[in-house]
Amino acid sequence: MFANLLKTLMGPEVQDLAPRDARVAIAALLVRVARSDNEYVTAEISKIDRVLAARYELDLIEAQKLRGEGEALEKEAPDTVRFTRAIKDAVPYADRVSVIEALWQIALADGERDAEEDALLRLVASFLGVSDLESAAARKRVSDA
Repeated sequence: MFANLLKTLMGPEVQDLAPRDARVAIAALLVRVARSDNEYVTAEISKIDRVLAARYELDLIEAQKLRGEGEALEKEAPDTVRFTRAIKDAVPYADRVSVIEALWQIALADGERDAEEDALLRLVASFLGVSDLESAAARKRVSDA
């Protein structure tokens, strides 16, 4: 299903992602963060759907479909380093900051700060070229909303 996208992600050199592939990759990253604490609960799933709908101006059905594609890709995707490197190259910096904000929305969707999710968010922010300070500001914006 994702043979070309996986080939791009796993290749020795970073290749540009098509816009549709970048969407699926970001959906998969949202799922990866939600699953990082070994609990993938309804609150996180619903939040992923809402984030994807808002980010890409989708209706709920389209957002759920995109999340489903993200779930499938996340299961097959390579390590987080390659995964985020491809997203970094496909998404402009300002949008990467908004991706970090979306990831914090997912991490905090269940109402708890979890050490595994925090650690993954620090790692992902670094791989996406977003500073700890910017990530902390994104987390604060999400927490204050």
